[in-house]
Amino acid sequence: MSKLEQYGHNFQIKTLSVLIKDAEFLQQVADIVSPDFFDNEANKWIISKTLEYFNEFKTTPTMEVFKVEVEKMRNEIQQIAVREQLKETFKSTKSPDLPFVKQTFLDFCRNQTLKSALLSSVDLLEIGNYEDIRRLIDNALKAGIEKNIGHDYMDEIEERYKEEARSTIETPWGEINNLLSGGIGTGDLALLVGNPGGGKSWALVAIGGHAVKLGYTVLHYTLELSDFYIGQRYDAFFTEIPVNNIKIHKAQVKKEIDDLRGKLYIKQYPAGRANVNTILAHIDKCRGQGIEPDLIVLDYADLLYTKNGKEKRDKLDDIYTSLRGMATELKIPIWTASQSNRSAARDNIIQGDQIAESYSKIMISDFALSLSRKTDDKENGTGRFHVMKNRYGADGLTFNALMDTSIGKITFTDRVNNEEPTSPDGAGFTGNERRNLQKAAENIFNL
Repeated sequence: MSKLEQYGHNFQIKTLSVLIKDAEFLQQVADIVSPDFFDNEANKWIISKTLEYFNEFKTTPTMEVFKVEVEKMRNEIQQIAVREQLKETFKSTKSPDLPFVKQTFLDFCRNQTLKSALLSSVDLLEIGNYEDIRRLIDNALKAGIEKNIGHDYMDEIEERYKEEARSTIETPWGEINNLLSGGIGTGDLALLVGNPGGGKSWALVAIGGHAVKLGYTVLHYTLELSDFYIGQRYDAFFTEIPVNNIKIHKAQVKKEIDDLRGKLYIKQYPAGRANVNTILAHIDKCRGQGIEPDLIVLDYADLLYTKNGKEKRDKLDDIYTSLRGMATELKIPIWTASQSNRSAARDNIIQGDQIAESYSKIMISDFALSLSRKTDDKENGTGRFHVMKNRYGADGLTFNALMDTSIGKITFTDRVNNEEPTSPDGAGFTGNERRNLQKAAENIFNL
């Protein structure tokens, strides 16, 4: 049997999903995959258009591209069939068996290529053309080998120094943007650490709201507070009307929302009921409806779950590693938060070794910022932001801030001269990061 029907309908849908979503895998199989491998016309059409688009643009088509192509179809019945298949394909989640689907499909393609080579060799054998036979078999055996060998360092200097080489989204704070060379970058994972009730969620609202004001599309995931309450916080942020009074100002809220340049979508998941794959599936659903997020705000990552039986520290490491991979894969920056440990409540500045459960959360992140607010800070509307980790420049800096947590307005006032900024050393660690590692090691081993 030379078609994928032997593996069933769901397998074909997952195969299409992988080919559309994974440009690297499509590049690997582009020369050996055939629309004839699929057993219905809708699937054949989808893979044909995918290959055409990839050959021209060297990337995979989006749902919007498919919508345009579907509209060109003259057969209404075929249109309906393709739309249904596309809908199912883009809804296909990143289930645990997708690596199996990839490998099985790759083996299938290789087998078909080898079969074709062997059949072609029959005629060549009769005339004794062993050289061409050897070439056909050799090419068939090499089918599907990874073609991407990496970036050519020598040839890509111009690309590296283009102005737009690192795309960023500004935070609400110019001081932080300067340290990040513009803001949080595409594919970066940024972490905000603070005490319970210290204003982390408000700071994330400020980050998301500022991006919306700039014209970006923001997905805000809440795992602690309700989506209703998060929505009211955004209302307060955009209108500068205290959240406790926002209910009587519907007209002004509507006016402010109508004037916003960007889009905001808030999705609530109960704590412990969502994992990274849940988030990925929701993003896929959004993209299937034409919503392309520019920034993800996750409040907060520690409340995600993993199914493995590891210790909590290891589970958190898995969560943050997966989030970092998700940011890279989707080319979307992610802001999230984490709790500090109990000792941080006594200190004016939260350091890296005071993060709850696992210091690896900071190590995995591209940028880590702490927010310190003691009892008197909450009374006075003040706080301190400390740069714990910065992959793109200096760290160890601390800034005083004015904080109005009734509207999410946070303003940096001045820098605290607690220590000099540091830059990464030859091993890739900043001075502050190295000191925090040493502190963590001392705590663990009681040195």
